[in-house]
Amino acid sequence: MRALIVEKSEDGGTRAAVQEIAESRLPESEVSVAVEYSTVNYKDGLCIGPGGGLVRTYPHVPGIDFAGTVERSSDPRYGPGDKVVLTGWRVGEAHWGGYAEKASVRADWLVPLPPGLTTRAAMAVGTAGLTAMLAVMALEDHGLKPGHGPVLVTGAAGGVGSVATAILAGLGHEVAAVTGRPEQAEYLKALGATQIVPREDFAEVTRKPLESESWAGCVDAVAGAMLGRVLKQMKYGTSVAAVGLAGGAVVEGAMITPFILRGVKLLGIDSVMQPYANRVRAWQRIVHDLPMAKLEAMVVPAALGDLPRLGAEILKGKVRGRVVVDVRA
Repeated sequence: MRALIVEKSEDGGTRAAVQEIAESRLPESEVSVAVEYSTVNYKDGLCIGPGGGLVRTYPHVPGIDFAGTVERSSDPRYGPGDKVVLTGWRVGEAHWGGYAEKASVRADWLVPLPPGLTTRAAMAVGTAGLTAMLAVMALEDHGLKPGHGPVLVTGAAGGVGSVATAILAGLGHEVAAVTGRPEQAEYLKALGATQIVPREDFAEVTRKPLESESWAGCVDAVAGAMLGRVLKQMKYGTSVAAVGLAGGAVVEGAMITPFILRGVKLLGIDSVMQPYANRVRAWQRIVHDLPMAKLEAMVVPAALGDLPRLGAEILKGKVRGRVVVDVRA
């Protein structure tokens, strides 16, 4: 089988290359899957490169999500020929992942491929799209409805932001897309954004306890100083779904005032350990609420051999939309 193998180099760094390895090197587990497609997320970039503290042992096969066909299973929930999707559970970090033609994983980590999706489309969604849908669901569960005002999406040209923009627009929301890449404005408008907001508008750390009420909801992939500003601009009783920390883990300039004077809620969104039932609910919503034509417009095709380059590029913020990796190519 072919796989992207990351190994430690003599100087303490890492090197990644596609290799032919014996299938017997896969870890023993309950379900063996013939992987068809994977994708590229920020965590994948870390694992392809220096690891970022995510990889436990080397040599390692990254790839935090994949879709494919079951070949063998000791668990009665899955049988040969079943189409399945895997996201999260530290696969691709602590466990060998989807950047290989075969994977061996626990049955509990899998979800049946939803009717109406191909394995390729499932990886166009991937962890980023699942996270975006979980964020939208959380905002809805806390009262967000179309017509309440514009919904802010930060890091909008990235994987989570792109899918969140398309989902929210498809549900009838006004979407204000924040990006530091002005050349992506037309791409974001094609996904449904009605307003393009320069990242610089949120860059300054202010001492103001509150700012003008502007946003009916927010999907935030950036955190840092940007989240500190966003919280001060939320409308009364609204929520921010926090999905990432590209701008840093410290929320600079944040104060308690938005929470106690405007009833703003900060909702943490985790897709890694998300319970099975909510994963199934999110995938069903994706089939129903994510416009597939817009999803296809986000897709950048790739092969296993492209992954070392793409891993470096995503860490530098140079990857737009959703990379779909055909591991058989």
